[in-house]
Amino acid sequence: MSVSGILGKKIGMTQIFDERGDVHPVTVIKAGPCVITQIKTMAKDGYEAAQIGYVDFVKASKVNKAMTGHFAKSNVPPTRVLKEVALESTRNEAGESVVTAKAGDRILVDIFNEEKFVDIIGTSKGRGFAGVVRRHRFGGGPKSHGHMFQIQGSIGASSFPSRVFPGQRMPGHMGDAQVTVRNLRIRGIDVEDNLLLVEGAVPGPRDGFVLVSKATAPPRERRGFAGEATKDALKASKKASAKKK
Repeated sequence: MSVSGILGKKIGMTQIFDERGDVHPVTVIKAGPCVITQIKTMAKDGYEAAQIGYVDFVKASKVNKAMTGHFAKSNVPPTRVLKEVALESTRNEAGESVVTAKAGDRILVDIFNEEKFVDIIGTSKGRGFAGVVRRHRFGGGPKSHGHMFQIQGSIGASSFPSRVFPGQRMPGHMGDAQVTVRNLRIRGIDVEDNLLLVEGAVPGPRDGFVLVSKATAPPRERRGFAGEATKDALKASKKASAKKK
């Protein structure tokens, strides 16, 4: 399949142990199945991309006539969420770059079988109207009697600048924004149940939809060097106890 991403639903977080006994916090994502609903071409749309939809049960009464015709044109079932992902070209026998994806193709989690890192885009949890202590992590003022320690305080002077600078951190709407988390390591793939396990946190609540794509700038891994995190805990403890004796 020549697409770079897939839609998924955040299931929750858990932890797994590797072969050395180290624990890793992971987020479980139900990645797909998805279907390609439309192919954007350079000649018709001015850019190349694939419009994909998350296959889930949707009542016919919830789909308007315009979207019903859009799905019927590609002969695909109604989908709950639509997103666009980049297309990946492949080489044919003549060495020419061609795109093999077409409308109606299914996208499964196995597109990440040869990948180590992914980028995930989600919508963060909405927190409503929040003050500066919660929204911007201000320290606040004195907490003694007679003080309002959670208010922002003065934001300007009377003579200069006589106005509020743009970008001033103030109370306001918090959360419910698009957040991108890059280079999350893949810790496991379940092809049968379309599950993807990535190390770390993913933005959004449970059952929230996220867009998982192949990492655009994965970190370099030097040959023969795995970093401090690859130490064997058992060998390290034996070496430390031997030094103490």
